[in-house]
Amino acid sequence: MAAEAPWRFFDLHVVRAERLSPHMARVTFGADDLGGFVSGGRDQRIKLFFPHPGQEETVVPRSPEDWFGEWRALDPDVRGIMRTYTVRAQRAGEVDIDFALHGDVGPASRWAGAARPGHTVVALGPTLADNGGVEFEPPAGTGSFVIAGDETALPAIGAILDWLPAGGRARVWIEVPEPADRQDLRSAADTEITWVEPGTLIDTIRAADLPADAYCWIAGEAGAVRGLRRHLVNERGYDRSAVEFMGYWRRGAGEEQLLAESLAGQNPHTGED
Repeated sequence: MAAEAPWRFFDLHVVRAERLSPHMARVTFGADDLGGFVSGGRDQRIKLFFPHPGQEETVVPRSPEDWFGEWRALDPDVRGIMRTYTVRAQRAGEVDIDFALHGDVGPASRWAGAARPGHTVVALGPTLADNGGVEFEPPAGTGSFVIAGDETALPAIGAILDWLPAGGRARVWIEVPEPADRQDLRSAADTEITWVEPGTLIDTIRAADLPADAYCWIAGEAGAVRGLRRHLVNERGYDRSAVEFMGYWRRGAGEEQLLAESLAGQNPHTGED
């Protein structure tokens, strides 16, 4: 018997949409076959494909063997607009995706800001918990965590905190555009969350007292993430293997430019757009 593929396409429809804060919206999706959608939790990433304005449905290939090659071969003005997002939460028959909103900057932000029940997208989602789409993988027995990111990492941070078990201790720093973007994040772990102003994440962590034995996870703007990783490894002495880092976006580069770079050299299942 052939092994089950860890990813496949799901036709999602909006069940409800709500504004969580000035710069964050939560869209809850449903699907007829969502029972086959199996998230690995934590910072589980998926691909979402959005329709172009005027399209009644999203155009994506359905061949599981070479969907990526077939998608790339389609006319960019026709094929579904692909972006990477984090599964914020999953319940029976529903999955939540949180979107950082930047007005009309980017097709995904525009779509999420206008999402209403019945609107549709296509997801390339996991069918197995061990699917290669999770980066937060602390060694067994880890009890101390350092977590940091900007508003684009906030959905992943929330999902990670949901996953952390009782008995662990997490120091968390989150940079958001304004105080109204702060969220009530909860965890079974002993968690200390510090909300910081834009542009102050690295300096705030530089001044902080960090646990020496922590597993570190950082995500957000690529330049800030690289600077923070250098600080943790070169100045704080953390082993490189103990610092997981992801650049979710890059200052001065549009979504389409980053996507083009991703297409040029990254695995479609693991690259961040």
